[in-house]
Amino acid sequence: MLDYPTLRSVLSDMGEPELRARQAYHAVSRSLVTSFDQATALPASLRGRLARRLSVVDLEERRTLRSPDGSAIKTLFAAADGLPIEAVQLTSGTRVTVCVSTQVGCAVGCVFCASGRLGLRRDLRAGEIADQVLHFERLLRADGRRVTNVVLMGMGEPFHNYDQSLGACRLLNHADGFGLAARSISISTAGVVPGIRRFTAEPEQFNLAVSLHAGTDDVRDRLVPLNRRYPLHELLAACAAYVRRRRRKLFFEYVLLPGVNDGPEQVAALGRRLARPLYHLNLIGYNRTDDRFPAPSPADVRSFAADVRAAGVACTVRHSPGREIEAACGQLALRESPC
Repeated sequence: MLDYPTLRSVLSDMGEPELRARQAYHAVSRSLVTSFDQATALPASLRGRLARRLSVVDLEERRTLRSPDGSAIKTLFAAADGLPIEAVQLTSGTRVTVCVSTQVGCAVGCVFCASGRLGLRRDLRAGEIADQVLHFERLLRADGRRVTNVVLMGMGEPFHNYDQSLGACRLLNHADGFGLAARSISISTAGVVPGIRRFTAEPEQFNLAVSLHAGTDDVRDRLVPLNRRYPLHELLAACAAYVRRRRRKLFFEYVLLPGVNDGPEQVAALGRRLARPLYHLNLIGYNRTDDRFPAPSPADVRSFAADVRAAGVACTVRHSPGREIEAACGQLALRESPC
């Protein structure tokens, strides 16, 4: 997705007035053209000149899979350099959420996440991140629907690619562009403390989620290697500062692994750390990516949620659709790679 400053700069170099930049930006971000040849508000001669200078879409759809019930759609894209990117559309009633990737691969290496086993290949640019959303928006508009929410929870650690991740959020939020409300956009981090501190000072009201997965350092060290650099006391201090300054609800994500992070000591630790206003735990049953961990039963998840609530923690069990097409939380692994 092209940003307005780029379009204004290019069109200024061409000797065109700012009106043309606004028209071009509207065509890209609202009319969702895939080529400037389709931007009929612009003079035909200018369309051709722009098309020779700028590419509207940087991602090429390579393969799309749909879950049997239609609730999840996973698309594999190829970037201009050929590297693969995956994104997922999730539908629940009138809510349509697009889960986007911010990197090709991931350097964090959470042991239950398929993406981390790929290692990091490169960061995505803001336009490449936003283009994942625009792809699904084009398909939805044909049915009279639109994207209602965006989550930066796909492949990659958004705060390891901070500027481009926030840049994508701003592209999607831009009032004169795509126009998605800030509170409909969420960023998830595995616990990059400097990123949380920086995000706390941002002016926009984007949501923050922290992938916690354990209430004690010994267990979290095993599950999220980043914890050895930013242990829980440091991570939760940054979280507390975020809530004090922003006065916004902070979401914690917790993938339940039977026999690993579901014991009474974890419940007690979560009660000590998270039983406070504006903290909310989203509990997700592990989606199997290999044979290292078993998946919990629905009863296991409900039981753990009840125990956590009894410890004073606000908790919601989150359904994770798309397992049949490996589109559920933690399963993105580029298995249909175009490379």
